[in-house]
Amino acid sequence: MNENTFLEHLKKKEYDKISEYRVENAIILAAGFASRFAPLSYTTPKALLNVRGEILIERQISQLLEAGIPEIYVVTGYLQEKFRYLADKYPVRLIYNPEYQTRNNHSSVYAARKYLGNSYICSADNYFTENVFEPYQYHACYSALYADGPTEEYCLTTDENGKITDVVIGGRDSWYMLGHVYFDREFSRKFLAILEQEYDLPETRDLLWEKIYMKHLSELSMYIRKYPSGVIHEFDTLEDLRQFDPSWNT
Repeated sequence: MNENTFLEHLKKKEYDKISEYRVENAIILAAGFASRFAPLSYTTPKALLNVRGEILIERQISQLLEAGIPEIYVVTGYLQEKFRYLADKYPVRLIYNPEYQTRNNHSSVYAARKYLGNSYICSADNYFTENVFEPYQYHACYSALYADGPTEEYCLTTDENGKITDVVIGGRDSWYMLGHVYFDREFSRKFLAILEQEYDLPETRDLLWEKIYMKHLSELSMYIRKYPSGVIHEFDTLEDLRQFDPSWNT
């Protein structure tokens, strides 16, 4: 074996070691109505609002592309026709969620179920001040920010390795869920099996996918991914948006 062949062999061995951690795709959830943005949301989905000079979902798509994520899917529902231009402007595929009016966001994950693998699960209305996406991830994780004092967010308890062991709504001085999530193949396989088993139960209809995860915490291994304050933003109300982008005050 000559030197060049030997080096190529080494490269292949190293690639084989990490290839199982390659992010396969991103699924952006954009089906919701955003009722707390009414009447603005009557005509414009929150994901298509212009924030600091950029369309929210377009900024996120651009960051995913910059990170080298090979496939991007956008799950639409409410005002689906408003999102059609994205498929012409970017290398993305649109998936329609026909149950967006009668179910919570678990139905959007379900609509994209055949693409679940090593997948980012993203909210279309998040704004990241820096690119949080990476081409490789080593385990399932949920991004988190730290709350000084009381919060009504989904607060996390973890073990010494960062594995999430408990999630409660509300707390204080705690890390809490906010932003993008990563499903590795094992998490996707297990979560999808649970989702398919429980999908038709009446009590599932109103659940966030996160609450289904919380019900099965012991079966679904996920880790915390901590970010400093100011990196991840979510706009629950128009007032949140105005505080972040003063142009909305005019």
